[in-house]
Amino acid sequence: MDMMVLRLSRLFLVLAVGFVIVLAPLAQAWSKEGHIMTCRIAQSLLDPAASEVVHNLLPEYVDGDLSTFCTWPDEIRHRHEYRWTSPLHYINTPDDACTFDYFRDCHDQHGVENMCVAGAIQNFTSQLMHYKDGSSDRSHNMTEALLFLSHFMGDIHQPMHVGFTSDEGGNTIEVRWFRRMSNLHHVWDRDIILTSEKEIYDQNMDFFQEDIQNNFTDGAWSDELSSWIDCDDLLTCSTKWAEESINLACKWGYEGITPGDTLADEYFKSRFPIVAQRIAQGGVRLSMILNRVFGHQPCQPNHHQEILPAT
Repeated sequence: MDMMVLRLSRLFLVLAVGFVIVLAPLAQAWSKEGHIMTCRIAQSLLDPAASEVVHNLLPEYVDGDLSTFCTWPDEIRHRHEYRWTSPLHYINTPDDACTFDYFRDCHDQHGVENMCVAGAIQNFTSQLMHYKDGSSDRSHNMTEALLFLSHFMGDIHQPMHVGFTSDEGGNTIEVRWFRRMSNLHHVWDRDIILTSEKEIYDQNMDFFQEDIQNNFTDGAWSDELSSWIDCDDLLTCSTKWAEESINLACKWGYEGITPGDTLADEYFKSRFPIVAQRIAQGGVRLSMILNRVFGHQPCQPNHHQEILPAT
């Protein structure tokens, strides 16, 4: 993907010249910004019926803002009652195969089937399809299902979340990001996003999100939008999205990387457009799912269910 194809006005001023970045280590791992933008993009594209359902499922104190809880699944995954969700954030594929096969790859370390991010998206989408049944007939927590789906739609679009088994999606491949130690997975999870936010968008995530949305509304990606939401079966399309990610991981993530490498301007300039587009696709596709599941539903106010805090 050519960086200059992107119509990111703030980007050109910065990338016209090289720069050296010194970043302090950050604990946030897509980073919280990536998940927040995915959810904000999705919510901005909801039709009125779906928007009302989302608002009703969220706790009242967030005033209908889905992005407030988009990192919640990361924050609770190590709590005892949610440890079972840990393998739902990623997919391990055979080394160097550069393919995803649902029946081969969607399982946890014990071989339990459907325990991967593609399976999680299918499961929580299926749960949300029962929203129309009414609260007395539901066997699932609709609020949690919404939050998990929203988060996992971000994860599946992060290419290194569908990576190789032996290196845990790049987690064991140590590299330098400019002058700071990192690993290949974290470069894609957070470093590219945080670097672009700092150096291009003056620490303003709203500007970043605005440029992403401009590119699929009337910019460089607008002609691709219909293909992004091409999904005949909501319960199987996550397979296609996982295939996209492993292909990108092989072509742009792993390609040319040796442990100990220093990744800097060249890697950032060529990979940032991919990260931006994957955030866009995650948001657009999340809105597509929610619009199809919740669209034209009868109003059922105040049906949010309790979720555990991350403390």
